Amino acid sequence: MTLPETKITSSFWKRYRQLVAKSSVPFQWEMINDQATVDVANDPFAAGGSSNESHAIKNLKIAAGREKGDFFGMDFQDTDVYKWLETAAYVLKYAPDAELKKHADQVVDLIADAQEDDGYLSTMFQIEMPERKFKRLQQSHELYSMGHYIEAGVAYYQVTQNKKALQIACKMADCLYKNFGTGKDQILGIPGHPEMELALCRLYDVTQQEKYLQLAHYFVTQRGQDPEFFDKQNAKDGKDRNFFPGLDKIGNRYYYSDKPVTDQQDVHGHAVRVLYFLTGLAHVARLTKSEDLLSAAKRLWRDVVNRQMYVTGNVGQTTTGEAFTYDYDLPNDVNYGETCASVALVRFAKQMEHTAFSGEYGDVIEKELFNGALSGISLDGKHYFYVNPLEADPQASRLSPEKNHIATRRASWFSCACCPSNITRLLASVDEYLYEVHDDTILSDQFIANETYFDNGVSVVLKSNFPWSGELHYDLKNTQQQTIKFGIRLPGWTHQAYTESTKNIADVGKVQDGILWFTIGQGEASIDIAFDMTPQLIRANPRVKSDIGKVAVQRGPIVYCVEGVDNPQMLWTYQLEDKPTFTYHFDSKLLDGVGVLSTSDVTTLEVTNSSKLYDCLPAHKVATKLTLVPYYSWANREESQMEVWIAHAGD
Repeated sequence: MTLPETKITSSFWKRYRQLVAKSSVPFQWEMINDQATVDVANDPFAAGGSSNESHAIKNLKIAAGREKGDFFGMDFQDTDVYKWLETAAYVLKYAPDAELKKHADQVVDLIADAQEDDGYLSTMFQIEMPERKFKRLQQSHELYSMGHYIEAGVAYYQVTQNKKALQIACKMADCLYKNFGTGKDQILGIPGHPEMELALCRLYDVTQQEKYLQLAHYFVTQRGQDPEFFDKQNAKDGKDRNFFPGLDKIGNRYYYSDKPVTDQQDVHGHAVRVLYFLTGLAHVARLTKSEDLLSAAKRLWRDVVNRQMYVTGNVGQTTTGEAFTYDYDLPNDVNYGETCASVALVRFAKQMEHTAFSGEYGDVIEKELFNGALSGISLDGKHYFYVNPLEADPQASRLSPEKNHIATRRASWFSCACCPSNITRLLASVDEYLYEVHDDTILSDQFIANETYFDNGVSVVLKSNFPWSGELHYDLKNTQQQTIKFGIRLPGWTHQAYTESTKNIADVGKVQDGILWFTIGQGEASIDIAFDMTPQLIRANPRVKSDIGKVAVQRGPIVYCVEGVDNPQMLWTYQLEDKPTFTYHFDSKLLDGVGVLSTSDVTTLEVTNSSKLYDCLPAHKVATKLTLVPYYSWANREESQMEVWIAHAGD
């Protein structure tokens, strides 16, 4: 069974998807064409450096011979175009637009012209150093860039039936199939930055060409077989020819190539690289039915989500190399939490869900969609976070060298502009994350209001005001004679506190792996389910020293934060009482409509005029109130402090 048609009716998500279509995509189009005059907030602190220029389209025109000039930008600058094209594909599916289609078709034609006859395409190498193709794979991003085109080409073909888009992707994959592998005159190597693994699987899904799956399997299983491969290739290329000085000495753990994946016990190294790799790993494991690879995927999934994931879903703790560090190391004020890493974790979770029904995968997707990933885009759709901290202070960002990567304003563009089009391609394709289907079994995984029509005569209409309300109403229609199984994920935050009622349901089964199962017979049926949305205090495992004596506040799927714009005292001086109660109200005029929490069960430390830095007297606490807003919405008003974890008087 497939998902031929899904219409999102959620007011929350319709707003975001229209924002992507009407604001983000046109703005990004102007940026990659160097046509935008942009305001760049927090200029000195933007990851990769802020930028008013992209040159990404121009690079392709130079490679295609349409213009003359020099290459400009990161060696993966092409991907800014490719992810824009992928976003455009998804937008065209739900918001058809003739002008956007015209631009996208022209981009496909340009990419075809820039591609070499053998399928190779990486404009930096074509323009500046054609003799160095595939000779410094650790840093070159050639396969990473081509992987992002393959993803875009597949998506654009699926939506528009543009055959040229798919042909370009196949030519790229054929080029790599010829050049990489264990055969004579082939490169026994791997990508420095994974992405090609998951892209080849997407291409296989569409074409059913076995060689693409074989190549994906090769890249997954070859990684770590020769931990010295990158060092040997770098030495042959020349020590003084680095694209990223220093990254040749950072060690093979950083590239997740220190050992074969079946021997890996934890995630480490560059967060986006390893999560893209694990996404490909899970996909290859499922397609090849490899128990060894699937076992590795499950083990590494557990390490990410149980020991290295922030409460908001963000991952990647350190600015040094944009990397994972070690289990339970989760600092809030210097963490990295790159937007691209959150997008990658969503992709990994979905591939794991493809392997087996389990509520834990949908829990993480939900956590990212409403918190960690969503924080990466502003409410106007034209400003973006590269880094997503859980604690921020404008003064610290300006004056502390270890915190100057923490922006307290979203920037409009970056020199390394990987995040803007990555978050928009996720939001534009969110309809692909609502259901999981295995044969005649359907799981309602995300509670975004929608109307979905399956290709076997089953339709599901979900009415909800999620994430602000936990009440869901399903209308189901089964036109086939046999029964189907229909499941509803019970979110981890409910602790299985819910009520449900049904009409014309053949059987209400048991809860299994966080999913409540129903049997649906022929005809029409309905299910009503209501999740408890009482605000909860979340505690971290005591191994997380950064969160000792603190709590986070969550209502439904939304993790909340406090901002200085709402709370006048220094945020670290507030302390919640042992058992605080919260008042909830929806404010349609605040932050484009958000649910707001407030409590009077809080004190703040009195700040006196004393000049003493230290004092042995007990601090004086003053009763006050605290206002909390959703984490995803922070930094959309005046610049101020922000914290997710709040001091707590309880044990």
